[in-house]
Amino acid sequence: MDNQFRKRRKRRPKVCHYCANKIERVDYKEAEKLRRYITERGKVIPKRVTGTCAKHQRQLTRAIKRARFLALLPYTSD
Repeated sequence: MDNQFRKRRKRRPKVCHYCANKIERVDYKEAEKLRRYITERGKVIPKRVTGTCAKHQRQLTRAIKRARFLALLPYTSD
């Protein structure tokens, strides 16, 4: 019953940063850009939160894992 009276807000659709800027590949060497997609604890933020498309989310995850392996990004927080 309470749900009927709540005001519904229209959310702005989330847009993939990489598609909007016409970036073909996610580069693992750009650690500062990749930091936007991981939490303080080092987890990868899901695409439903960031708005990244499926194609770029897969590339993003792979790039984050590569950057971690090369010590450009942390695996966990301190």
